[in-house]
Amino acid sequence: MTVLFRDPVHDGATDPTLIRHRATGDWWMFYTARRAGHEGAGVEWVHGTDIGIAVSTDDGAHWEYRGLARGLDHEAGRNTYWAPEVIWHDGRYHMYVTYLRGVRADWSGPRHILHYTSADLEHWDFVSVLPLPGDKAIDACVWPLPAEAGGGWRMWFKDEADGSTIHAADSPDLFSWRPIGRALEGDQAHEGPTVLAHAGAYWMLTDYWSGLLVYRSTDLTHWERLPGALLDGPVPAHHAAALGQGDDAAWLVYFTHPDPDGAPRRSRVEALPLTVTGGRLATGPATTPLRLRADLTAPLRGGTAR
Repeated sequence: MTVLFRDPVHDGATDPTLIRHRATGDWWMFYTARRAGHEGAGVEWVHGTDIGIAVSTDDGAHWEYRGLARGLDHEAGRNTYWAPEVIWHDGRYHMYVTYLRGVRADWSGPRHILHYTSADLEHWDFVSVLPLPGDKAIDACVWPLPAEAGGGWRMWFKDEADGSTIHAADSPDLFSWRPIGRALEGDQAHEGPTVLAHAGAYWMLTDYWSGLLVYRSTDLTHWERLPGALLDGPVPAHHAAALGQGDDAAWLVYFTHPDPDGAPRRSRVEALPLTVTGGRLATGPATTPLRLRADLTAPLRGGTAR
Protein backbone atom coordinates (compact mmCIF):
# COMPACT_ATOMS: atom_id res chain seq x y z
CA MET A 1 0.00 0.00 0.00
CA THR A 2 0.92 3.66 -0.39
CA VAL A 3 0.64 5.92 2.65
CA LEU A 4 -0.91 9.13 1.34
CA PHE A 5 -1.57 11.43 4.26
CA ARG A 6 -1.71 12.06 8.00
CA ASP A 7 -3.47 15.12 9.40
CA PRO A 8 -0.74 17.37 10.92
CA VAL A 9 -3.13 19.00 13.40
CA HIS A 10 -5.09 16.14 15.00
CA ASP A 11 -3.57 13.00 13.36
CA GLY A 12 -7.06 11.65 12.78
CA ALA A 13 -7.71 11.79 9.02
CA THR A 14 -10.63 9.47 8.16
CA ASP A 15 -13.39 9.03 5.53
CA PRO A 16 -11.35 10.34 2.55
CA THR A 17 -12.77 11.36 -0.80
CA LEU A 18 -10.77 12.67 -3.78
CA ILE A 19 -11.65 15.04 -6.61
CA ARG A 20 -9.70 16.84 -9.34
CA HIS A 21 -9.77 20.64 -9.34
CA ARG A 22 -11.15 21.66 -12.72
CA ALA A 23 -9.17 24.91 -12.95
CA THR A 24 -5.73 23.79 -11.74
CA GLY A 25 -5.65 20.04 -12.41
CA ASP A 26 -4.57 19.39 -8.81
CA TRP A 27 -6.18 16.59 -6.79
CA TRP A 28 -7.98 17.55 -3.58
CA MET A 29 -8.67 15.22 -0.68
CA PHE A 30 -11.54 15.99 1.70
CA TYR A 31 -11.70 14.05 4.95
CA THR A 32 -13.11 13.95 8.48
CA ALA A 33 -10.53 15.51 10.81
CA ARG A 34 -11.01 13.41 13.93
CA ARG A 35 -9.42 14.84 17.07
CA ALA A 36 -7.24 11.85 17.98
CA GLY A 37 -5.56 13.60 20.91
CA HIS A 38 -8.70 15.04 22.49
CA GLU A 39 -8.99 14.07 26.17
CA GLY A 40 -12.72 14.68 26.69
CA ALA A 41 -15.27 12.16 27.86
CA GLY A 42 -16.43 9.13 25.87
CA VAL A 43 -16.37 9.60 22.10
CA GLU A 44 -16.04 13.39 22.09
CA TRP A 45 -12.87 12.87 20.04
CA VAL A 46 -14.90 11.75 17.01
CA HIS A 47 -17.33 14.68 17.42
CA GLY A 48 -16.68 18.40 17.07
CA THR A 49 -14.81 17.54 13.87
CA ASP A 50 -14.21 19.71 10.81
CA ILE A 51 -13.71 18.70 7.18
CA GLY A 52 -10.02 18.84 6.37
CA ILE A 53 -8.39 19.35 2.98
CA ALA A 54 -5.13 18.06 1.53
CA VAL A 55 -3.93 18.84 -2.02
CA SER A 56 -1.63 16.98 -4.43
CA THR A 57 0.00 18.79 -7.36
CA ASP A 58 1.70 15.63 -8.71
CA ASP A 59 -1.19 13.25 -9.41
CA GLY A 60 -1.41 11.86 -5.91
CA ALA A 61 2.25 11.11 -5.16
CA HIS A 62 2.53 13.74 -2.41
CA TRP A 63 -0.13 15.52 -0.34
CA GLU A 64 0.03 18.83 1.53
CA TYR A 65 -2.39 19.94 4.24
CA ARG A 66 -4.50 22.88 3.00
CA GLY A 67 -6.65 23.62 6.07
CA LEU A 68 -10.41 23.30 6.47
CA ALA A 69 -13.38 23.55 4.10
CA ARG A 70 -14.88 27.03 4.51
CA GLY A 71 -18.55 27.92 4.79
CA LEU A 72 -19.86 24.69 6.31
CA ASP A 73 -21.05 26.29 9.58
CA HIS A 74 -24.69 25.28 9.65
CA GLU A 75 -25.63 26.47 13.14
CA ALA A 76 -23.96 28.54 15.86
CA GLY A 77 -21.53 26.85 18.21
CA ARG A 78 -19.15 23.93 17.88
CA ASN A 79 -20.72 21.15 15.83
CA THR A 80 -19.77 17.92 14.06
CA TYR A 81 -19.11 17.22 10.37
CA TRP A 82 -18.34 13.74 9.04
CA ALA A 83 -17.77 11.81 5.83
CA PRO A 84 -17.74 14.31 2.93
CA GLU A 85 -18.81 13.21 -0.55
CA VAL A 86 -17.64 15.69 -3.22
CA ILE A 87 -18.52 15.51 -6.93
CA TRP A 88 -18.52 17.77 -9.98
CA HIS A 89 -21.52 18.36 -12.22
CA ASP A 90 -22.74 21.07 -14.58
CA GLY A 91 -20.16 23.70 -13.72
CA ARG A 92 -20.01 23.37 -9.94
CA TYR A 93 -18.89 21.14 -7.12
CA HIS A 94 -21.35 19.50 -4.76
CA MET A 95 -20.63 18.32 -1.23
CA TYR A 96 -22.88 16.03 0.79
CA VAL A 97 -21.68 15.85 4.38
CA THR A 98 -23.00 14.33 7.60
CA TYR A 99 -23.93 16.84 10.31
CA LEU A 100 -24.57 16.47 14.06
CA ARG A 101 -25.33 19.34 16.38
CA GLY A 102 -22.81 19.85 19.18
CA VAL A 103 -19.99 17.70 20.57
CA ARG A 104 -21.38 14.48 22.04
CA ALA A 105 -19.69 12.05 24.41
CA ASP A 106 -21.83 9.15 23.11
CA TRP A 107 -23.46 8.05 19.84
CA SER A 108 -26.83 9.68 20.59
CA GLY A 109 -28.67 12.48 18.82
CA PRO A 110 -30.06 13.11 15.34
CA ARG A 111 -27.80 13.29 12.32
CA HIS A 112 -28.50 14.60 8.84
CA ILE A 113 -26.84 14.91 5.44
CA LEU A 114 -26.32 18.51 4.31
CA HIS A 115 -25.85 19.70 0.72
CA TYR A 116 -23.41 22.48 -0.24
CA THR A 117 -22.10 23.80 -3.56
CA SER A 118 -18.86 25.53 -4.50
CA ALA A 119 -17.15 27.14 -7.47
CA ASP A 120 -13.59 26.53 -6.25
CA LEU A 121 -13.61 23.61 -3.75
CA GLU A 122 -12.48 25.97 -0.98
CA HIS A 123 -15.55 28.15 -0.27
CA TRP A 124 -18.90 26.40 0.21
CA ASP A 125 -22.50 27.62 0.18
CA PHE A 126 -25.25 25.83 2.09
CA VAL A 127 -28.13 24.48 -0.03
CA SER A 128 -30.33 22.23 2.11
CA VAL A 129 -30.81 19.50 4.69
CA LEU A 130 -31.69 16.38 2.70
CA PRO A 131 -35.18 14.98 3.45
CA LEU A 132 -34.01 11.48 4.39
CA PRO A 133 -35.96 9.28 6.83
CA GLY A 134 -35.21 8.49 10.42
CA ASP A 135 -32.99 11.39 11.57
CA LYS A 136 -30.01 9.01 11.54
CA ALA A 137 -28.69 9.29 7.97
CA ILE A 138 -24.90 9.44 7.48
CA ASP A 139 -22.16 8.66 4.91
CA ALA A 140 -23.46 9.79 1.51
CA CYS A 141 -22.21 8.30 -1.77
CA VAL A 142 -23.55 9.69 -5.08
CA TRP A 143 -23.45 8.18 -8.60
CA PRO A 144 -25.23 9.02 -11.90
CA LEU A 145 -27.94 6.60 -13.04
CA PRO A 146 -27.70 5.30 -16.63
CA ALA A 147 -29.98 6.72 -19.29
CA GLU A 148 -31.81 3.41 -19.68
CA ALA A 149 -32.80 3.70 -16.01
CA GLY A 150 -34.20 7.20 -16.55
CA GLY A 151 -31.05 9.15 -15.74
CA GLY A 152 -30.62 11.35 -12.71
CA TRP A 153 -28.65 10.42 -9.64
CA ARG A 154 -28.67 7.88 -6.82
CA MET A 155 -27.37 8.40 -3.30
CA TRP A 156 -26.51 5.54 -0.97
CA PHE A 157 -26.22 6.19 2.75
CA LYS A 158 -26.21 4.45 6.10
CA ASP A 159 -29.54 4.58 7.95
CA GLU A 160 -28.71 4.02 11.61
CA ALA A 161 -32.42 4.02 12.46
CA ASP A 162 -32.83 0.85 10.35
CA GLY A 163 -30.12 -1.35 11.81
CA SER A 164 -27.29 0.60 10.18
CA THR A 165 -28.21 -0.80 6.77
CA ILE A 166 -27.53 0.91 3.44
CA HIS A 167 -30.46 2.89 2.02
CA ALA A 168 -30.81 4.86 -1.20
CA ALA A 169 -32.46 8.02 -2.53
CA ASP A 170 -32.90 9.27 -6.11
CA SER A 171 -32.67 12.76 -7.58
CA PRO A 172 -33.24 14.22 -11.05
CA ASP A 173 -30.92 17.18 -10.42
CA LEU A 174 -28.76 16.68 -7.25
CA PHE A 175 -31.01 19.11 -5.37
CA SER A 176 -34.32 17.33 -4.76
CA TRP A 177 -34.13 13.82 -3.30
CA ARG A 178 -36.67 11.00 -2.95
CA PRO A 179 -35.88 8.13 -0.54
CA ILE A 180 -36.44 4.67 -2.07
CA GLY A 181 -35.64 2.44 0.91
CA ARG A 182 -33.07 -0.26 1.51
CA ALA A 183 -30.51 -0.73 -1.25
CA LEU A 184 -29.15 -4.07 -0.02
CA GLU A 185 -32.08 -6.14 1.18
CA GLY A 186 -31.53 -8.52 4.08
CA ASP A 187 -28.00 -7.28 4.64
CA GLN A 188 -25.97 -6.71 7.79
CA ALA A 189 -24.97 -3.51 9.57
CA HIS A 190 -22.27 -1.51 7.80
CA GLU A 191 -21.46 2.05 6.69
CA GLY A 192 -19.45 4.24 4.35
CA PRO A 193 -20.64 2.99 0.92
CA THR A 194 -18.55 3.83 -2.13
CA VAL A 195 -19.37 2.96 -5.76
CA LEU A 196 -17.31 2.72 -8.94
CA ALA A 197 -17.66 1.47 -12.51
CA HIS A 198 -14.85 -0.88 -13.49
CA ALA A 199 -14.25 -3.91 -15.70
CA GLY A 200 -17.78 -3.98 -17.09
CA ALA A 201 -19.63 -3.84 -13.77
CA TYR A 202 -20.58 -1.57 -10.92
CA TRP A 203 -19.00 -2.26 -7.55
CA MET A 204 -19.98 -1.12 -4.07
CA LEU A 205 -17.70 -1.40 -1.07
CA THR A 206 -18.91 -0.85 2.48
CA ASP A 207 -17.13 -0.66 5.83
CA TYR A 208 -18.23 -3.39 8.23
CA TRP A 209 -15.66 -2.31 10.86
CA SER A 210 -13.40 -5.31 10.19
CA GLY A 211 -12.63 -4.56 6.55
CA LEU A 212 -14.57 -3.85 3.36
CA LEU A 213 -17.49 -5.88 2.00
CA VAL A 214 -17.82 -6.07 -1.80
CA TYR A 215 -21.00 -6.03 -3.92
CA ARG A 216 -21.41 -6.24 -7.71
CA SER A 217 -24.23 -4.93 -9.93
CA THR A 218 -25.08 -4.45 -13.60
CA ASP A 219 -27.74 -1.78 -13.04
CA LEU A 220 -26.97 0.04 -9.74
CA THR A 221 -30.20 -1.40 -8.28
CA HIS A 222 -29.71 -5.15 -7.82
CA TRP A 223 -26.55 -5.97 -5.87
CA GLU A 224 -24.88 -9.33 -5.31
CA ARG A 225 -22.67 -9.66 -2.26
CA LEU A 226 -19.40 -11.42 -3.09
CA PRO A 227 -17.74 -13.84 -0.67
CA GLY A 228 -15.09 -12.60 1.72
CA ALA A 229 -13.91 -9.05 2.32
CA LEU A 230 -11.07 -6.74 1.31
CA LEU A 231 -8.30 -5.61 3.67
CA ASP A 232 -9.76 -7.38 6.68
CA GLY A 233 -6.48 -8.30 8.39
CA PRO A 234 -5.18 -7.22 11.78
CA VAL A 235 -5.20 -3.55 10.67
CA PRO A 236 -8.38 -3.39 8.56
CA ALA A 237 -9.34 -0.75 6.02
CA HIS A 238 -12.21 1.62 6.80
CA HIS A 239 -14.58 3.95 4.90
CA ALA A 240 -13.02 3.88 1.44
CA ALA A 241 -13.31 5.95 -1.72
CA ALA A 242 -13.06 3.92 -4.94
CA LEU A 243 -11.88 5.64 -8.12
CA GLY A 244 -11.98 4.01 -11.52
CA GLN A 245 -13.35 4.04 -15.04
CA GLY A 246 -14.23 1.23 -17.41
CA ASP A 247 -11.53 -1.43 -17.85
CA ASP A 248 -8.65 0.89 -17.04
CA ALA A 249 -6.98 1.84 -13.77
CA ALA A 250 -8.86 1.77 -10.49
CA TRP A 251 -7.77 2.76 -7.01
CA LEU A 252 -8.98 2.26 -3.47
CA VAL A 253 -8.32 5.08 -1.01
CA TYR A 254 -9.18 4.33 2.62
CA PHE A 255 -8.13 4.98 6.20
CA THR A 256 -6.61 2.72 8.84
CA HIS A 257 -5.48 2.89 12.45
CA PRO A 258 -1.87 1.78 11.84
CA ASP A 259 -1.00 1.44 15.55
CA PRO A 260 -4.13 -0.11 17.10
CA ASP A 261 -2.29 -1.15 20.26
CA GLY A 262 -0.13 1.88 21.01
CA ALA A 263 -2.20 4.76 19.58
CA PRO A 264 -5.60 3.33 18.59
CA ARG A 265 -7.23 6.68 17.78
CA ARG A 266 -4.62 7.90 15.33
CA SER A 267 -5.26 7.23 11.67
CA ARG A 268 -3.83 7.71 8.21
CA VAL A 269 -5.02 7.59 4.60
CA GLU A 270 -3.63 4.85 2.36
CA ALA A 271 -4.18 3.67 -1.23
CA LEU A 272 -4.00 0.42 -3.20
CA PRO A 273 -4.78 -0.41 -6.85
CA LEU A 274 -7.88 -2.47 -7.58
CA THR A 275 -8.02 -5.41 -9.99
CA VAL A 276 -10.73 -7.79 -11.20
CA THR A 277 -9.93 -11.49 -11.62
CA GLY A 278 -12.56 -14.12 -12.31
CA GLY A 279 -15.36 -11.66 -11.60
CA ARG A 280 -13.94 -10.83 -8.17
CA LEU A 281 -12.61 -7.45 -7.02
CA ALA A 282 -9.21 -7.56 -5.34
CA THR A 283 -6.44 -5.20 -4.30
CA GLY A 284 -3.36 -5.10 -6.50
CA PRO A 285 0.36 -5.02 -5.70
CA ALA A 286 1.12 -3.16 -2.48
CA THR A 287 4.26 -1.69 -4.07
CA THR A 288 2.37 0.18 -6.80
CA PRO A 289 2.51 3.96 -6.14
CA LEU A 290 -0.64 6.01 -6.53
CA ARG A 291 -0.87 7.90 -9.81
CA LEU A 292 -4.22 9.54 -10.57
CA ARG A 293 -5.18 10.09 -14.20
CA ALA A 294 -7.21 13.09 -15.23
CA ASP A 295 -10.07 10.94 -16.52
CA LEU A 296 -10.52 8.74 -13.44
CA THR A 297 -14.21 8.67 -12.51
CA ALA A 298 -15.01 11.38 -15.06
CA PRO A 299 -17.15 13.39 -14.84
CA LEU A 300 -17.69 12.93 -11.10
CA ARG A 301 -14.14 13.43 -9.85
CA GLY A 302 -11.70 13.54 -12.75
CA GLY A 303 -12.14 14.98 -16.24
CA THR A 304 -10.27 17.56 -18.24
CA ALA A 305 -9.21 20.68 -16.35
CA ARG A 306 -10.84 23.83 -17.67
